[in-house]
Amino acid sequence: MNDSWVDAYLARIGAARPARPDGEALRDLHLRHLLAVPFENLSIHLGEDIVLDPEALVAKVVDRRRGGFCYELGGAFGTLLAALGFDVEILAARVFDGERLGVPYDHLALRVGPWLADVGFGDHAHHPLRLDVRGDQPDPGGVFRIAETPEGDLDVSKDGRPAYRLETRPRALGDFEAGCWWHRTSPKSHFTRSVVCSMLTESGRVTLSGRTLIRTTGAERDERELTGDDEVLAAYRSLFGVELDRVPKVA
Repeated sequence: MNDSWVDAYLARIGAARPARPDGEALRDLHLRHLLAVPFENLSIHLGEDIVLDPEALVAKVVDRRRGGFCYELGGAFGTLLAALGFDVEILAARVFDGERLGVPYDHLALRVGPWLADVGFGDHAHHPLRLDVRGDQPDPGGVFRIAETPEGDLDVSKDGRPAYRLETRPRALGDFEAGCWWHRTSPKSHFTRSVVCSMLTESGRVTLSGRTLIRTTGAERDERELTGDDEVLAAYRSLFGVELDRVPKVA
């Protein structure tokens, strides 16, 4: 990742180049990424390929000004962090669905030194979490806790509910090909069954789920249905900075 792409990526998220790759810089970059780059699965419903290659992922975020889901967002953010001098490892996780765990390589997160950085899990922690802390970790997104399992994995929970089980062995981006393929093709994947684009805001969160526009501010929630395609495309453009030539729809 050359300097021009690093600068362009930092401009995309409204960040200055950090003086040093430390915890304070990571915290700033993490939050800015969440406020600028949406969590979205639009490629699945637009017939676009998803290429798990660092250059392709950065190009999608920076040049095409799009977002993505965990593999794309985590892969792109990890590439940026590594280029800035951070010590980055890719970790695999399985997402909890009640008591049940998802498929292997279900989710991608990053270990950055002693921190867990995750910009690809939707409504989650605003700031990086400490991997070496076992007590409560208060965050604007909730109260998080990381606990060891008997098998040596780490369970990440939010507000007392398990979110995902994190493996501690470093992985390569290519290891997630099968999980990514499953999520974008399986009728059992919630990504194939719905269209979503969601982003953190300074006051809460904005989400476009199909044609339903949802804005949350604190405990307040406003929900309304958009009508014509022009209104939906305008919402993608004005709220998320995503320019589309057609409305993504579930097949």
